Amino acid sequence: MPGIVAAVLFFTAFLVNAAGLATNDVFSSTNLMLLGLGLTALHVTGVGSGRMARGRRH
Repeated sequence: MPGIVAAVLFFTAFLVNAAGLATNDVFSSTNLMLLGLGLTALHVTGVGSGRMARGRRH
């Protein structure tokens, strides 16, 4: 799930940057890209994957 959200954030950052939209500091393309990188890091580490850390089987 974090990987999908990261992809959406990267695409939004690309659109903001490509269109040259004047946004406030919170929604700048750099901040959106940094949020996307953070979510990508969470995705790579396995957060939100739905797997159990201990490997217990049901």
